[in-house]
Amino acid sequence: MYLKFLSFLPYRSALSTLPDRKLFINTINAHSYNISKRDPLFAEALTMGDVLVPDGVSIVLAVMLLKKIRIQRIAGWDLFAFEMEKLNKKGGVCFFLGSNEKVLELIRERAAKDYPNIRVAVYSPPYKSEFTEKENMAILDAIHAANPDLLWIGMTAPKQEKWAYLHREQLNVNCHIGAIGAVFDFYAGTLKRAPLRWQKVGMEWLYRLIMEPRRMWKRYFIGNFLFAYYLFKEKYCS
Repeated sequence: MYLKFLSFLPYRSALSTLPDRKLFINTINAHSYNISKRDPLFAEALTMGDVLVPDGVSIVLAVMLLKKIRIQRIAGWDLFAFEMEKLNKKGGVCFFLGSNEKVLELIRERAAKDYPNIRVAVYSPPYKSEFTEKENMAILDAIHAANPDLLWIGMTAPKQEKWAYLHREQLNVNCHIGAIGAVFDFYAGTLKRAPLRWQKVGMEWLYRLIMEPRRMWKRYFIGNFLFAYYLFKEKYCS
């Protein structure tokens, strides 16, 4: 079980301790943990990153069960909001990598209102499982041209984490790099996030299941049972 977590403090206090240098920040939940068990490169990307944020009540409960440590969930949205507010105070550049042109334009329009001191740059990569060398170079060139203080990657797990990990040495920018997936759609308004009352009681997953049952039922029904199995093995068989 991954234990390289940040949130031993309330998330705003914890995130404020992040140094202003290049950091790779990943999030983990039961679904991504399950994927990592059968994807060694993804597991390596999560393990070798600088910060691993517990984005899921299942991870919080697992750490409590295995290590008797109380941590607080930090959703990808919380990480996004904190970093954007922090950058807006001093001014800088934020780069969004992923999704499609429509979503990126909606993000650009909203960010201009919410964070007027941030210049936003975007890039929509080809929608495919793997990029060619030429496509990777085009992505890297766009990022370097913008020289961002923040780089958000939204290409879904595990693709986004593996891409950042494989190109970490080529990303010659002094910024925080976070893989935040669905936050792109949440912020653009193309996907509705659970109401605050659902978030506070750790039931955001149930709201997503209700909203998208055909897409989410395997993740939450089969996935949660699989995660419980891995947790049982970690607790009693290792």
